[in-house]
Amino acid sequence: MTNKEFGEFNVVLLGIVFDTKKRKILIGKRDEDPHISKLKWCFPGGRLEEGGNVEETLKKRIKEKTGLDVENLGSIYSRVPPEKDDLLLIYFLCEVTGGKEKAGDDLKELKWVSPEEVESHFTTSFHPHVKEYVLNLK
Repeated sequence: MTNKEFGEFNVVLLGIVFDTKKRKILIGKRDEDPHISKLKWCFPGGRLEEGGNVEETLKKRIKEKTGLDVENLGSIYSRVPPEKDDLLLIYFLCEVTGGKEKAGDDLKELKWVSPEEVESHFTTSFHPHVKEYVLNLK
């Protein structure tokens, strides 16, 4: 996406995939992120292509990375991370509606963790607003 005033930036859609029965959140492990070297664990999702549909892209990227079909329950928060100022991260609450769990694309491993455990897996900044939201899912 391009904006003459702000330059070029990438929009990344991230799903906080929550299992309402087990009260767990799905995170994925990456070996080497080409954009943020410290990134190891993350919420599944991916880049929104220019002109792309947010809803369709979110579901497609999560399916590619986890094998799971999800329902988008709404946006939670958006931010520009301090590690890379040309990214706009948009977080969505999602729930699984089908599919077969399997790490794919750039995720090497999937893990269901409690809301209290999520932040301890992240090696990059974890915004206080996202933390508060996640903790309230317990």
